[in-house]
Amino acid sequence: MYEALGEGLPLMIGVALSPVPMIATILMLLSPRARATAPAFMLGWLFGLAVVLAGATALSSVLPEAEQAGPKPVIGIIKILLAGALFFLAYRKWKTRPAPGESAPLPRWMDSINDLGVGRSIVLGLVLSANPKNLVLAISAGLAVGTAGPLSLGEAILAIVILALLGSLTIVVPVAGYLVAADRLAGTLEQVRAWLTQNNAAMMATLLLVFAFVLLGKGIASFS
Repeated sequence: MYEALGEGLPLMIGVALSPVPMIATILMLLSPRARATAPAFMLGWLFGLAVVLAGATALSSVLPEAEQAGPKPVIGIIKILLAGALFFLAYRKWKTRPAPGESAPLPRWMDSINDLGVGRSIVLGLVLSANPKNLVLAISAGLAVGTAGPLSLGEAILAIVILALLGSLTIVVPVAGYLVAADRLAGTLEQVRAWLTQNNAAMMATLLLVFAFVLLGKGIASFS
């Protein structure tokens, strides 16, 4: 299990460092119904990540080479393909960065966050947890769990839960902090939101590029 966590940890930190869900969380925390909608959004996000991780773990564990020692070409090819997807996403994201001196706009759907109820907040968390970048990274982390050697069902579930929590740190921590000290966090949250909005594209493109090379290296190593 420790091997799976070691390989999956940096990938899920990449999931956690997603500016758009972080901005959505902050906007919810600044909304009138924050104490209801923000925890609901967090639960939807956590559940979505756990489902993707569990699905990838289950599928990868049945690969013929999942538990064999030595070269694992099928797993290597899958990782290289996932790396290619991240390279493509990094290129697309870099092209959307604002010009110097230009303000980056918020996505239109964020204008309606103040009007969301608990149910729609859960759905939003589910949807954002399954964005293309998260899918690639979470599938890669699930692949690490499923091919880490013989794990008991309990160990696999524990690994999935830990990885899902790691991928949710930047949502869980602000929500928990708000529930404890809402008044003191309001100004800080607004400053963080403004910075994330302006630097979203450049930050995401850089992260995607880094994790693309990480996956590419792991894919190549699977052939040895």
